[in-house]
Amino acid sequence: MNKKIRKIINKKNKSKIVCLTAYSKNIASILDKHCDLILVGDSLGSVLYNYKSTKEVTLQIMINHSKSVRLGVKKSLMVFDMPYNTYNNPSEALKNARLVMKDTKCDAVKLEGGKKIIPIVKHLVKNKIPVMGHVGILPQTDKKFSFKGKKQKESNRILNDTKLLENAGVFSIVLECIEIKLSKKITEQLRIPTIGIGSSVNCDGQVLVIDDLIGLSQSKYKFVKKYVNINRVIEGAVKKYKLEVLKKHFPKAKHSFRN
Repeated sequence: MNKKIRKIINKKNKSKIVCLTAYSKNIASILDKHCDLILVGDSLGSVLYNYKSTKEVTLQIMINHSKSVRLGVKKSLMVFDMPYNTYNNPSEALKNARLVMKDTKCDAVKLEGGKKIIPIVKHLVKNKIPVMGHVGILPQTDKKFSFKGKKQKESNRILNDTKLLENAGVFSIVLECIEIKLSKKITEQLRIPTIGIGSSVNCDGQVLVIDDLIGLSQSKYKFVKKYVNINRVIEGAVKKYKLEVLKKHFPKAKHSFRN
């Protein structure tokens, strides 16, 4: 087993796992100093490309961004988010996952779903492809984005899905927008770590989209906390640049070339 994956698993019940998304080398190199896990998420579809859903994100787009992220990641575990329609069956999933691992040098892949994808997860794990699970809200397939676990039947299904995924060999599971008590129950009953997003402090770790965290996006999801408004910082710098250009204060001699 990958040493970085073992390190993540060993944090269970000991230390919270810090996870963020990254889509480029520059951001990844900053996050790598502070994160345990860096996810190249298909959220880049809305964050960078203004797609209406993650369904529009292609495997090649994900590979291109992951190659960039890989250049900035040294110590963190790097996970590749398998995009929609790239793991419909075991053979397709293995073919694409092998391509991803080879081209991006990532440490693992992440798949969305529960019971339906168990044969796929087992096939990947059997072929030495580390897999991270994802239950709760499934952005690739859900039509309605509302938190999960409102009713007992739904809670039982999600809990069962997490146990099936654990038995299938995933090393960790993302819990997206799952009710507080349910996320606590899942985390307590699983031997592997849970990574929450909108699923309370009960999870073993947390993940956010980096653009949401720094205020670069216009996200208004309840679970998002903006730690800085980077838009204001950027606008301030651009205004200063504009003023200096107009007043001929930039570029100065030190910014120019002379024989």
